[in-house]
Amino acid sequence: MFKPTVGPIIGHTTTNHARIFLRGEHNKDTLAFAGIRYRRQGEDHWSKGNFAKLEPEHDMCEVIVLNNLSADSDYEYQAGWFSLTSPAHTVDTVKELPLQWSRQVYHLRTRSSQASLPRAYIVGSCRYLRMTAGIASAPHLGDRVFASISRLVEQASPPVSALVMTGDQIYVDDLNIIAPDRELKEILHKYRVAFSQINIARLMSNLPTYMILDDHEIEDNWPANKSKSDEYLYANAIRAYELYQASHSPAHALTDDGLTNKRLDKYWYQFTEGDIEWFVTDSRTRRNLSATDRRILDAAQEQALCDWLIHSPARVKFVVTSVMFYPDRKRTDDDAWQAFPEQRLRLLETIRTHRIKNVFFISGDVHGSLTSRLSHSEDADFEVHTIVSSPLCNSKMLPYATTATFVLDHPLVRTAAGDYRHELTSKVISQDNFAHLVVDAGQLQVNFHDREGKHLQSIGIPIR
Repeated sequence: MFKPTVGPIIGHTTTNHARIFLRGEHNKDTLAFAGIRYRRQGEDHWSKGNFAKLEPEHDMCEVIVLNNLSADSDYEYQAGWFSLTSPAHTVDTVKELPLQWSRQVYHLRTRSSQASLPRAYIVGSCRYLRMTAGIASAPHLGDRVFASISRLVEQASPPVSALVMTGDQIYVDDLNIIAPDRELKEILHKYRVAFSQINIARLMSNLPTYMILDDHEIEDNWPANKSKSDEYLYANAIRAYELYQASHSPAHALTDDGLTNKRLDKYWYQFTEGDIEWFVTDSRTRRNLSATDRRILDAAQEQALCDWLIHSPARVKFVVTSVMFYPDRKRTDDDAWQAFPEQRLRLLETIRTHRIKNVFFISGDVHGSLTSRLSHSEDADFEVHTIVSSPLCNSKMLPYATTATFVLDHPLVRTAAGDYRHELTSKVISQDNFAHLVVDAGQLQVNFHDREGKHLQSIGIPIR
């Protein structure tokens, strides 16, 4: 068996199952299969192999689901792919072949079923890896932050449960003025290069990773800058996104026989760990820019989010939105939530009137990191926080956000029932960085680290 050409990437992981993405290679006139086998750490015997056929129309990518795992357990696994000349082979027949597995051993840990344990997560966004003629320029610059994240993960207590990447995992449009990528093969190649760099590949092969797209997976400020000719670009960009990011996410339901349902009708999703729940929104592809009904989330997604906020029993609720929920920028920004004030206010009023506690909005996009608290002038019980983590790797062509970027001297929203007032609870970080979130019984601690892993600042937010 050969080492995967991309992956393995551990995706959605629960107490009893894990989804693992990997890619093989296409060879003419042969069939290709991917395989994974696993064992609990400390055991001698490997499981029987789990196999999937690799198809050229899926760029030789597949997600293999490991079922019937034990909760709160460490596993080792091996992953690879192979090709066969006989056209008669199937997923069932290859199970009987005497395969020589790759020597590389990876690790995964299932979720704990205990509700109130301390949990930790890594959050980041905006990883710029400039590509010129299909080659990454100075790839170590876009990959070094993941070595720092790996070092933190190896030493962290409580253990880090997942890496949450909140947008711009790749930049399809990094050379949009000179030579924009529009063809599917070009965009797929960009994903292969971006996800196979040494440090990010090592991290994602051992830590569950959750992703959601932002504009640069398609085009800057999509769909505001959309032209008629961009339908072709969108179809190709979203196909690549579905293969490399959405495929291993909870957006795909599991079938009755424990496989991922290939049908995908939305990109937003939820996942749960103990008494912590995440709602990862698609704040990019379901926008309505009409003057009569401006929406950053479509009606069905907004309703699902509100229902979840109201009815979820989770002690802590994280809402991921790739663009900033607040604070607003001083310059006119038609791309973030400030350009959709009616829908933002509906969400805030839902949280306030239903007296929902411990809601945290997680975002990226602005190339600056911060935490901020939102309160209400007439409702002392209302409190919402935002955590912004961006960028993992900036481009020299793009500026960092600073405190001066944001409107902080007057209320976010004024209503007849009172004002929504916001204040920074951290310094604004204007350099490459990532966030390490730790949730325990009494607080959410937000730790920001630079790309070398150096601690920048910590913010403790009480959990009510």
